[in-house]
Amino acid sequence: MRVSVIGCGHLGIPHAAAMAEIGHQVIGVDVDQARIDRLNAGECPIHETGLPELIARHTTGGRLRFTTDIREAAAFADLHFIAVGTPLHTDGRTYDTGQVLDAIRRLAPLLQRPCTVVGKSTVTVGTTRRLTTLTHHLAPAGEHVDVIWNPEFLREGHAVDDTLHPDRLIVGLTTTRAENTIRTLYAPILAAGTPLFVTDPQTAELAKGAANTYLALKICYINAVADMCQAAGADVSQIVDILGIDPRIGSAGMRPGIGYGGGCLPKDVRAFTASARELGTPHAAALLRAAEKINETRTHVALDLITHALGEHPIRGSHITVWGAAFKPGTNDTRESPALALALALRRNGATVTVHDPQAVPTAMAHNPELDYTDDLPASLDNADLVVLATDWPQYLQADPRTLADRPANPLLVDCRTTLDPEPWRTAGWTIHQIGRPAKTEPNPPTGPQDNPIAHGGLTP
Repeated sequence: MRVSVIGCGHLGIPHAAAMAEIGHQVIGVDVDQARIDRLNAGECPIHETGLPELIARHTTGGRLRFTTDIREAAAFADLHFIAVGTPLHTDGRTYDTGQVLDAIRRLAPLLQRPCTVVGKSTVTVGTTRRLTTLTHHLAPAGEHVDVIWNPEFLREGHAVDDTLHPDRLIVGLTTTRAENTIRTLYAPILAAGTPLFVTDPQTAELAKGAANTYLALKICYINAVADMCQAAGADVSQIVDILGIDPRIGSAGMRPGIGYGGGCLPKDVRAFTASARELGTPHAAALLRAAEKINETRTHVALDLITHALGEHPIRGSHITVWGAAFKPGTNDTRESPALALALALRRNGATVTVHDPQAVPTAMAHNPELDYTDDLPASLDNADLVVLATDWPQYLQADPRTLADRPANPLLVDCRTTLDPEPWRTAGWTIHQIGRPAKTEPNPPTGPQDNPIAHGGLTP
């Protein structure tokens, strides 16, 4: 098929490359000429595993090209993806669909023949209906243009794999013609067994917000439990194992830490909360707002743990290394990054802060130049009074604590992602503090069902 993707960012670039990978002819559209030039040269402006290879292969092979001219896309394609940004309004609660509306206003007057416009951006329920009315009013092809919604469920850092091998596809539409178009478009993916949910547009619009908000609720729940463990001297990691063995719950996504961030979960929870209020469901809004409040406290929880770890040595005047700037591993995206929020809070409290990140230093430096940065992991520890693990990159989890122990002034580490195995670090001479886990020097007891005396047939000696 001939496909256009309007908006070449964290969503649009992987989608365009993946559509070329499954065999379509694709043109990407963006207003940023410098970005378009890089993409046409086969370069990838964002960090995503496997994406540079796809861009290089398909720009060279001719299936994928990029332009700033939306007229070229309108003349070329029979299916147009809208993948522009939907940031929050200045009210901090509702989506600003200005870029979506602008894309429709620019594209629709150029649509001379029957085609399909597919929304990928995250929007408020009811948006498809409004855009359909606008498109039919502006497009010469009128009602022969189908407007449908096909929300994405990509994880940053895994966007290519999640597009080519999604766990589900959802499309909100109103005509058989549109459904046939989508089934043709995604035929290779559907043939691999991916389930397709065909819904009305409002269900598809709500599904994305519901999914992201549920993930956020799960993170907030285990963080609330971690706070209880911190107060009681209990071990949240063992509680995660105990809860996770229940097939109705599962441990995926239940990692205590400093909260969620990025370009999706924070804004989607806020907007979903606003939708709950607008739809007249105040109890749902109250539940969602409670989760937001838990997430908003995570920097304070981390600061309290750091203060406790430093003991008599105050944060003010300390040299603190923060491992991590990206909001999660696998991406260079620092939007609403809890790691950067913590680094900035430490600086406001008087610490000298050095930030290390395997990928996100240039992005972080552009937005927060007041912090110090380094690309050298061992050197980041030099003279540090305390190290904070704030983004759980594999480079930190696989680091050798023995070779690093002599670099800081004090081998003291606060794991704000509760992700390190503390025993090798303690053996190497480090003092480790983790959110929701007791600070202890002896090895942890074994965990899992083997410790259940009933599983052993009786009490152990």
